[in-house]
Amino acid sequence: MAFRANQQLREDIWDYRYKSAGNANENMASFVPSPAKEYGAALNLVHQAAEIFSDMENHARETEARAQALCKSLTEKLQLAERQRESSERARHEIVDELNGKLVEVSRALQQAQMRIAVAEDHATAAEFRAQAAETQLYKANQELAAVSEAIRKRLL
Repeated sequence: MAFRANQQLREDIWDYRYKSAGNANENMASFVPSPAKEYGAALNLVHQAAEIFSDMENHARETEARAQALCKSLTEKLQLAERQRESSERARHEIVDELNGKLVEVSRALQQAQMRIAVAEDHATAAEFRAQAAETQLYKANQELAAVSEAIRKRLL
């Protein structure tokens, strides 16, 4: 649009300089341009150019305002995402620490249970040996009792 206005101004100047010069011999009155007409066209072009520049500036301001609003919005979203990430990271650390504590507790309980099982197995083994020893003594006592009983029968009978 600005190019067209500038082109129109060039054509008007060209017409004024060269076409008016050709008609000067034929019609002297037409050689002297009407100042109001020439200045009006120039002022019109200046006004058109000013409107174009004003529109361009307004468009640039609007674009800059939209870009700043977008940047602000994205910055806020980024900050929110960063806070959420930090919060989830803290929660993850808390959960890991809690699970590590529970794992230590379970490990201790398992070790204690294994120790109790080992002690119980030792007690069971000792009880088995004592039972075998008692069985052996009982067997010997029964044999001795049978021998005494046999000896008493032989003497009494």
